[in-house]
Amino acid sequence: MRHHDKNRKFGRKANARRALMRGLAVSLVRDERIVTTEAKAKSLRPYVEKLITKARDNDLAAQRLISSKLGQQPAIAQKLLKEIAPRYADRNGGYTRITKLMPRQGDASPMAVIEFVQ
Repeated sequence: MRHHDKNRKFGRKANARRALMRGLAVSLVRDERIVTTEAKAKSLRPYVEKLITKARDNDLAAQRLISSKLGQQPAIAQKLLKEIAPRYADRNGGYTRITKLMPRQGDASPMAVIEFVQ
């Protein structure tokens, strides 16, 4: 039984799950809106929201943590620190929105859009 266990494994090992979340987070920060499965969107939301909350501090430790979580991509980290985080300076959480879509044609997976709120 999976009582009190909200961690999704996605049929991957730990390193592959970490890479999946990193890739989804990079795409979300770069494009500010992505279409993915509902389960992946629900797992991505806390990952990205914690990064934004940390980015609001904008000190050296926050910059290094964000850079490591986003795979050492300086352009993406700078976009998060300079453009996205200042938008939410006066907002306490709830930086992303998940909107459900129609199931995917091929395998009927529930799909969703995850995007930053304005």
